Amino acid sequence: MLTTDLVAGAAFGYLFLLFAIAYYGDRQRARGKSIIANPYIYALSLAAYCTAWTFYGSVGKAATSGVTFLTMGFSTSLMLRAFYKGYGQYQRFVLTSF
Repeated sequence: MLTTDLVAGAAFGYLFLLFAIAYYGDRQRARGKSIIANPYIYALSLAAYCTAWTFYGSVGKAATSGVTFLTMGFSTSLMLRAFYKGYGQYQRFVLTSF
């Protein structure tokens, strides 16, 4: 079981990390360097945004419509499977959906 001290320490550690990254970004901007132009930073920020949006979107959908929220994950799984199986099958799948 998680103790209160462990959860509080992890939360403050995470906040410290976020503020340290923001401080580093501000220092780099003051020097005239941009960390935003880095493709890794862009990909990580996009991944964090999409993860949060998907989580809160699915929770809201589950709260308002019940079991039908499963279609959101199921359709994504189908699309990923079709894409990884092969581009030709993915293209046929998209074309038949219209």
